[in-house]
Amino acid sequence: MQRRDFIKIGCVLSASLGLSSVGFAQVQNLNDAINKAGRQRMLSQRLAKAYLQIGMGVDLDQSRKILDASAALFDRQLIELKNFKTTAEIKDGILKSDKTWLVYKDLLLGKAANPSDAKQVLQMSDSLLTMADQVTQQLEKQANSAAGKLVNIAGRQRMLSQRMAKMYQAIQWEVVEASSMQSLETIRKEFNSNMQLLESNADTTKSIQNELKLARQQWAYFDHAIRQPADPRMRQQYATTVATTSERILQQMDIVTGLYQALS
Repeated sequence: MQRRDFIKIGCVLSASLGLSSVGFAQVQNLNDAINKAGRQRMLSQRLAKAYLQIGMGVDLDQSRKILDASAALFDRQLIELKNFKTTAEIKDGILKSDKTWLVYKDLLLGKAANPSDAKQVLQMSDSLLTMADQVTQQLEKQANSAAGKLVNIAGRQRMLSQRMAKMYQAIQWEVVEASSMQSLETIRKEFNSNMQLLESNADTTKSIQNELKLARQQWAYFDHAIRQPADPRMRQQYATTVATTSERILQQMDIVTGLYQALS
């Protein structure tokens, strides 16, 4: 891939995360549909993460921007996916997620973040994740290609980065049981396993390897923070590290997902 093409893809992907102007206004093909449906999975978790961070006063200005941008992006991509020609089963799944999204969005944006509503936010984020993941898996099955599978796996890494951050912040705010650390460790292992799978895949180009290395660098900081024992004196510092590094991992894995999509 030419450098100018890589830069162009990077700009589009940054835009898709609500970091600058918007990218494509419609779903281009099946791999693009997998990418965008997979990004909806990520957004379900990123929104909850931002909500929790706002409630705790962690990276406050940026967390508010993330919440607003993620909600707007979820809305836009939902419209794009609803307009995409696909099977009746997949279309039904998209429409069901639309109904859940309306309730979730009202909970996120309707009033100030608070511990009581945070518990419902976590439940809704899991429900929406399940729906978005089902649509993504169905689209990958429809594509039935090596590229489609890689787009799904790389896209799932985006979601896992946000899900781990969400769970960590929920534990810090004490809106979930401390035993949730076990679930966090399970997701951590899945993230590592997926990274190894992508790094060793024959279709992973040198450009993609370079981006994966950058993601690994951010992962080291993130992983260190989430594995530290509870210490009230360090809570805000670790929570801020998780907030910032989870965004950097997300950006890198979004670039990687787009590069896999471009292989098709």
